[in-house]
Amino acid sequence: MNPLLVLLSALGGAGLMYMLDPDRGRRRRALLRDQVVKLTNRTQDRVDALAEDTRNRAEGLAAEARQHLASESVIDETLVARVRSAMGRVVSNAGAIEITANQGRVTLYGPVLEREVAPLLAAVRAVPGVTDLENRLQVHQQAGNEPSLQGTSPQ
Repeated sequence: MNPLLVLLSALGGAGLMYMLDPDRGRRRRALLRDQVVKLTNRTQDRVDALAEDTRNRAEGLAAEARQHLASESVIDETLVARVRSAMGRVVSNAGAIEITANQGRVTLYGPVLEREVAPLLAAVRAVPGVTDLENRLQVHQQAGNEPSLQGTSPQ
């Protein structure tokens, strides 16, 4: 059965007269049809967006799972660059810290403020490719007389 007729019969006699009016009925039916088409398109767009979002999230989870399951062998220079990038987000003077890497084993040297040690070590351990971490940092309560720590913003 025609969906428009089903809708019209649901509206009852007054609705039929309103929609089948010889003067304005054609326009009203066209407006109703346009609204139904618009609603259908919006619903389809939202369903498509939800499906794409779900697919992207599933692909991301699969990529993360593959990364955790695969033992990644990283070139030492690449690992140092990754560590330096992660370190720059948690340490105020990242340039004061020297990083060495040897087959996944990372060693950190240099001065660092005490409040930055725990976030720094956590960030370095989370870097893909880091298998071991050796902490040879010189911990300072405050910047004091350490030139490489000068200019840090108090946090």
